[in-house]
Amino acid sequence: MITNLSHLLQIICQSIGATIISLSFTIGRIVKFVFSILILIVKPPYFFKNFLRQLIKIGWFSLPVVGLTAFFTGGALALQIYSGGSRFNAESTVPSIVAIGFIRELGPVLCGLMVAGRVSAAIAAELGTMRVSEQIDALITLSVDPKRFLIVPRLLAATICLPILAFIGNIIGILGGFVISTNRLDFNPHMYLRSTIEFLEFDDISSGLIKAGVFGFIISSMGCYHGFYTTKGAEGVGKATTNAVVSASILILGSNYILTELLFKS
Repeated sequence: MITNLSHLLQIICQSIGATIISLSFTIGRIVKFVFSILILIVKPPYFFKNFLRQLIKIGWFSLPVVGLTAFFTGGALALQIYSGGSRFNAESTVPSIVAIGFIRELGPVLCGLMVAGRVSAAIAAELGTMRVSEQIDALITLSVDPKRFLIVPRLLAATICLPILAFIGNIIGILGGFVISTNRLDFNPHMYLRSTIEFLEFDDISSGLIKAGVFGFIISSMGCYHGFYTTKGAEGVGKATTNAVVSASILILGSNYILTELLFKS
């Protein structure tokens, strides 16, 4: 009995230790990977054609899903705030809370998560396929740095596009709350817009855009990292795609809390 218990504890300790070692190795490799990309960003040459192509793929093609998500979320948020506020006779707070809540939190986070599901997966799948089909090795043979040619344009494009997408998503989300509030909740359109504008401050807008920029960097970094180090053929590509989306989503939520603490620390 004691021998079996000791053996079980040994197995558990070995499993925990192996997990910690693997996690530490992965974190170290990610940090090293990101640091190497940051160095390449500040050193020419640059591939502007690839950069412009990624701006369209990441920014323009993500706009429909971000816009639809923001609109319906803004409408649902207005309904929920009105329902909760009516218990305390505070229905008039709907415009200000929808605007502040969306611009500070919901807009950047929703935009980041939706783009992570679309872009991070696409980047990981594309780079992973290039890795297992030896296209990346072919670039090295041609004396082309694959990180500079493939990763830097994607990283820059995502970091630039996310604040723009978040800004547009904020407007559409507030519009969704406006449409629902004026048509379903009998708000006066003029008073709704006036309340929205009066309660917004520049810090609210700038903090949301800063968050979105960080989220864009995370999304592209995770997609590029998992795709660039893909192994084991088609199975590895599928695993890299899944890991890219999961890791990007978790890091977005974690970094959102940290940024909120930093930007709104009293």
